[in-house]
Amino acid sequence: MKIISDTQWHHPASDKIITLLASNQQKGLNPEEAAQRLEQFGANALTVKPGQSAWMRFLVQFHQPLIYILIAAGIITAALQEWVDSGVIFGVVLVNAIIGYIQESKAENALAALADTMVAEATVVRQGEKKRIPSTELVPGDIVLLQAGDKVPADLRLLKIRDLQVDESALTGESVPVEKAVDPIDRNTILAERRNMAYASSMVTYGQGTGIVAGTGDYTEVGRISQLISSAQDLATPLTRRITHFSHILLYAILLLAAITVAVGLLRGQPLFDMFMAAVALAVGAIPEGLPAAVTITLAIGVGRMAKRRAIIRKLPAVETLGSTTVICSDKTGTLTENQMTVQAIMAGGIHYELSGAGYAPLGKIVRQDGEDNDSSAALDDCLQAGVLCNDSLLLEKNDGWQVQGDPTEGALLAAAAKGGFDEKETELRFPRLDSIPFESQHQYMATLHDSGVGRPHLVYIKGAVEQLLAKCTGAMDNDGNNTSLHIDKINRDVTHMASRGLRVLAFARKELPNESTGIDHEDVAAGLTFLGLQGMIDPPRAEAVAAVKICQLAGIKVKMITGDHPATAAAIAGQIGLYGDSSGKTGGDKVLTGQELAKLTDDELIRSAEETNVFARATPEQKIRLVRALQENGHVVAMTGDGVNDAPALKQADIGVAMGITGTDVSKEAADMVLTDDNFSSIEAAVEEGRGVFDNLTKFIVWTLPTNLGEGLVILAAIFLGITLPILPVQILWINMTTAGFLGLMLAFEPKEPGIMSRQPRDPDTPILTRDLITRIFLVGTLLLIGAFGLFEWELLTGASVEQARTVAVNAFVIIELFYLFNCRSLNKSIFQLGIFSNRWLFAGVSVMLMLQVMFTYLPFMNRLFHSAAIGADSWVRILIAGLVTYIIVEAEKKLRRYRLKQ
Repeated sequence: MKIISDTQWHHPASDKIITLLASNQQKGLNPEEAAQRLEQFGANALTVKPGQSAWMRFLVQFHQPLIYILIAAGIITAALQEWVDSGVIFGVVLVNAIIGYIQESKAENALAALADTMVAEATVVRQGEKKRIPSTELVPGDIVLLQAGDKVPADLRLLKIRDLQVDESALTGESVPVEKAVDPIDRNTILAERRNMAYASSMVTYGQGTGIVAGTGDYTEVGRISQLISSAQDLATPLTRRITHFSHILLYAILLLAAITVAVGLLRGQPLFDMFMAAVALAVGAIPEGLPAAVTITLAIGVGRMAKRRAIIRKLPAVETLGSTTVICSDKTGTLTENQMTVQAIMAGGIHYELSGAGYAPLGKIVRQDGEDNDSSAALDDCLQAGVLCNDSLLLEKNDGWQVQGDPTEGALLAAAAKGGFDEKETELRFPRLDSIPFESQHQYMATLHDSGVGRPHLVYIKGAVEQLLAKCTGAMDNDGNNTSLHIDKINRDVTHMASRGLRVLAFARKELPNESTGIDHEDVAAGLTFLGLQGMIDPPRAEAVAAVKICQLAGIKVKMITGDHPATAAAIAGQIGLYGDSSGKTGGDKVLTGQELAKLTDDELIRSAEETNVFARATPEQKIRLVRALQENGHVVAMTGDGVNDAPALKQADIGVAMGITGTDVSKEAADMVLTDDNFSSIEAAVEEGRGVFDNLTKFIVWTLPTNLGEGLVILAAIFLGITLPILPVQILWINMTTAGFLGLMLAFEPKEPGIMSRQPRDPDTPILTRDLITRIFLVGTLLLIGAFGLFEWELLTGASVEQARTVAVNAFVIIELFYLFNCRSLNKSIFQLGIFSNRWLFAGVSVMLMLQVMFTYLPFMNRLFHSAAIGADSWVRILIAGLVTYIIVEAEKKLRRYRLKQ
């Protein structure tokens, strides 16, 4: 059996396809041939790559430079036989790993979810008999029968259809069901326009069809997307990149300072063992033991805050990535739009009307476009009534809102009629249906015959393509219900105007038949129709999406639409939501790049076009990935939103993938880093805001904690250079680092977002965590800690205190100066009085616990034995508090000076 490329199944004639696949349209395959092909091609299921084992996912949590530093610190303290301290450090490492493992324990099972979308049964013809078999047993050449409600079980080339319509929105982004055909089409036709194909995982919404299996399993379009998901790269987030870079610098700095310490000591003639112990003390002091746990916990707190704003985070670093986002690439259907067709414009009796409201909810009004009062209009009423009666769908109110049972277009017509005062059931009772002509592709219309009452002629209502109905009309209904002349040129101009707004336009007409008529056929509606009007519909943008897009743009975040839908529809929606900087819906000369145009661009050309263009239509899954990569090449941090199978590869490739929780497929959810529980684009804006707040708080913690490590290192170095006893011991350094990080520094994670957080530009992904100004502040405070702790240590010794008492004063000086500096760090730029002193109550709780611990450290005998501390007098506490207060004043003065400099 000769197999041709899967991209060509739509091109050859159907009889050639049957020959190529060695099958028979009437009899199908025989069981022996089917079994042989199943052996040859494998089951009709997607191959799922085995994920990492649970143990490996747990061990990966330790694969971070800062964790390596912590492990080294634990080993060093164990070597010093400081078992308590070693246990504390290893406990921190273990807790950090467990938290990360729990947050990421959901395996990367996008492929498994994708495989689930194909599990179903199929009706096939085998050896001339119809039978139901598991879809996994389908093989190339099988003849498959389709009907409304079926999930297409494999990629099929259609051989025979009757009014077949298939919902391919999850695969292509097309917002309405696609009318299928059987004729061969050009080999270069894009996926969304291959009318003679039915693809695996799409849904049959109307009609019947027969097709031959052209692709199964990994060789279907869904299988190709599965491979794209596998090929998408797992990118390091801005936070992990910065922390990794920072950790490497810190590691090298610690090793260098430790080497300098040993070398200086040896040059001064001090014993090698003592210098080794001093180097260990320096290393332990320089390691920010609390940083990995603080990062994890701060991100986890961000996860909780985002969950309250309807954004579920699947991977912890995604919290911060949102705050660094520079571009949001959004799918259109169901993300920026309602995913519910809505009639927005009607022309009847020569008058234009606008409809308010969105979706299938029958809420809204019909008003004249010219602003005149809505006088009774027979043409408008009959046009709306036609939409109710010439209709096979139902509108149902469920717990999660109004939904259509049937065709989305017909649901829109029912909602529009309800806005005009028509009750669906009451109208159908007044005009019982007697017969109908179902919609067929070759005729492009649907007609229904109704009884209008005793002694009255029967009514035929017709809806369909404008050109088809106008050719059959001989007149038009005016506002008084009279028949008037038909102005085809004006109607065509109205159609063009509606289409320019991205509206899908349907025409409506009627005809009277003798009341003895009991049925209708195509001849009855071939001529003599009365034109009633036009109804234009679209899947409208979400109102909240318009506001969210504007906020994102003000925050310096570019919003781009990447959709599989028609270019005109994409352009219209883009104009309405403000992607062109104009919410009027006018697109003018603004650019829309189509999939065919994208395919012709080189990688370099695409990088430029991706930057300059905001709307991309008819984009395939591969092209969505290319666009995301092109933006990343330009240095952007890219967030990609979507809800369909076709969005999953790009969701995984993006720096952060955002899936829709309600309408999203399992595939898109599993490929994403974040899932929106309300499918609301505005929740993305809220998540970006929270992400910026999380990054701010992480930066505040780092700026707060590093001066401590710097100060401890400087104190050790000063003692080595001066050849005096160490002012603080390794075990005391660990006490300072672990307790202050937990009870002081972590309180910054609860700091509320500062005002104006969404009015500033996104952070440059290449910008280091610490700017030059912040590094200057860290050295300033580190120096103040050196002066305060070392100076007070020497003061105590000079006034007759023991070494233990002097060290206790030095430890308390570190803690109290950190405590005062904590209030400085509540904002990196503003004064605490601008934020509100009590706006972070957690901070005061942490300060209270820390003070209580320091009292215990200083005065409890068992703590004195464990940490080599001793009781100190009130005069020592006064000096310590003065050192803390002076530090606070100096830092606030530096902040004020910097604010003044920025204004100049």
